[in-house]
Amino acid sequence: MEPQKVIKNIDAKMGFTPEIMNMMGEMNPELFEHYKKCDDGIQEDGALPAKVKVLMSLAVMASQRCEPCCESQMRSALNHGATKEEIMETMNVIFITSGAPGVAACRRALKLLEGKEGDGHGCVPGRKPR
Repeated sequence: MEPQKVIKNIDAKMGFTPEIMNMMGEMNPELFEHYKKCDDGIQEDGALPAKVKVLMSLAVMASQRCEPCCESQMRSALNHGATKEEIMETMNVIFITSGAPGVAACRRALKLLEGKEGDGHGCVPGRKPR
């Protein structure tokens, strides 16, 4: 699949374009087969609703301590209709499974719940979740 088509599909589902996608689309178009798997496997409902899968992804990214990834997953969770209560329960899971460092990785992402924008890392600056 052509990189721009993958980017457009993911943007429509997440409500924004992760900045890394644009960079990789220019630098390594072959990598987009992996992004397409992400698009097909996480961003669409299956046996689990997409919202649940995105919250699971947030927990995994927090365990990996990837702050830009946490911000992207938070934006996606909000775009998929995750409530503050669902996100806070996910944060509890993160704390239980990854401890304080996992929660700390969500520092910028949690600002999105307060209606504050992150610093744009991992996402196209200026795009807000829909």
